[in-house]
Amino acid sequence: MLYKPTMNKWLELILGVILLVGVIALVLPGMPLDSWGVAAWTVFKGALTWIVALIGLILIILGISEIKG
Repeated sequence: MLYKPTMNKWLELILGVILLVGVIALVLPGMPLDSWGVAAWTVFKGALTWIVALIGLILIILGISEIKG
């Protein structure tokens, strides 16, 4: 018998919501770290924002589909 690791459906949903709210909380006020290169910091912020937002969205979708099923 193979072990199939699964995440709790409610934990998955809550983690997704927390990640999306965290992205919004970090992006709206801006992050004051001007000592880095402006272009490099902008690219990093954008990539990190998209990655965290997509992970949060995926976790929400998976949580909702597990609740339905």
